[in-house]
Amino acid sequence: MERIYLDHAATTPMHPKVIEKMLEVMNATFGNPSSIHSFGREARHYIDLARAALAHSIGAKENEIIFTGGGTEADNMALFGVAESSQDKGKHIISTQVEHHAVLHACKKLEKMGFEVTYLPVDKTGRISVLDLQQALRDDTILVSVMYGNNEVGTIQPIAEIGQLLKNHQAIFHTDAVQAYGVEDINVNESQIDLLSVSAHKINGPKGMGFLFARSSVKISPRLFGGDQERKRRAGTENVASIAGFHQAVLIAHENRPAKRETFNGLKETLLTKLRELNVDFDINGSLEHSLPHVLNLSFPGTSVEAMLVNLDLAGIAVSSGSACTAGSIDPSHVLVAMFGKQSERLINSIRFSFGFTTTTAEVMKTAEELAKVVSRLKK
Repeated sequence: MERIYLDHAATTPMHPKVIEKMLEVMNATFGNPSSIHSFGREARHYIDLARAALAHSIGAKENEIIFTGGGTEADNMALFGVAESSQDKGKHIISTQVEHHAVLHACKKLEKMGFEVTYLPVDKTGRISVLDLQQALRDDTILVSVMYGNNEVGTIQPIAEIGQLLKNHQAIFHTDAVQAYGVEDINVNESQIDLLSVSAHKINGPKGMGFLFARSSVKISPRLFGGDQERKRRAGTENVASIAGFHQAVLIAHENRPAKRETFNGLKETLLTKLRELNVDFDINGSLEHSLPHVLNLSFPGTSVEAMLVNLDLAGIAVSSGSACTAGSIDPSHVLVAMFGKQSERLINSIRFSFGFTTTTAEVMKTAEELAKVVSRLKK
């Protein structure tokens, strides 16, 4: 049976060139990057090259890139790092109701530590109001954390407007760009972003690898203590092979990015058009105007998300009900709750489709046809 993978927002298959690069490094370069001999310098060279490429990809300086163990660590490092280093200026933090749990759970922990967190609401497309943010800002606000693009519904937040609003405020601006990096044009200086989190496995790189951009003027307290790696900001011997793989993934992700975005938007439109042709009843969760090109979340009235996922999986089609980090959870999506309320039927009948470099038009057409069959069966 042909298997179709449309869950690239959860994780992506590693690109063959990434695997090739990692194997090359693992086979030939085992030195500790902190060692001054030739073996160490060879390992350090891979890290230096990667750091330069990652910095260039977002308009940052090389010394502003901190390698982490993934997006979750980058988010935690940003929130706890700023909270600890800036608490003398205030203890108020602003975030949103639709953040990834790596941010939301960190905020809940910070609340227990004595910080006050304001969670901004969103409209029915999943976007916050910049006016709401402006009204929530206080003199003692030290951090604003708003995700770039949502991992469940794809909605992009008004990042540039937020950066402009915070330009003359003491609050540090953090954005979780895990889902947006590699598909959106991101420039931390143009958007006046102070901290930005990225994960390699969302762009066909290795799992357990990411980075935090931290503007050189921003002070963050370290979360790990030990050696002097990452300019004393993140102790621990660097994962050289994964860093090299991440570098390769970034180079690939930024090749022909406009064409890739066009391809993803085309796949999204193909799925929607085919479903309409097959008379499938559905609603779009999110915004087509302000949306990541590779993420599409649809509600199918009269169906059950559990039954939908099982039936599609039996048909060889892998999709999800939202964040992969809550797979198996009986709780409804916090993103959809924020958008539509706790009583909305969309909480129990919504599916996320997400595309990647392996996705073909034929696969999307087949998915639409199988969806039509499944929806028809379930509604009977």
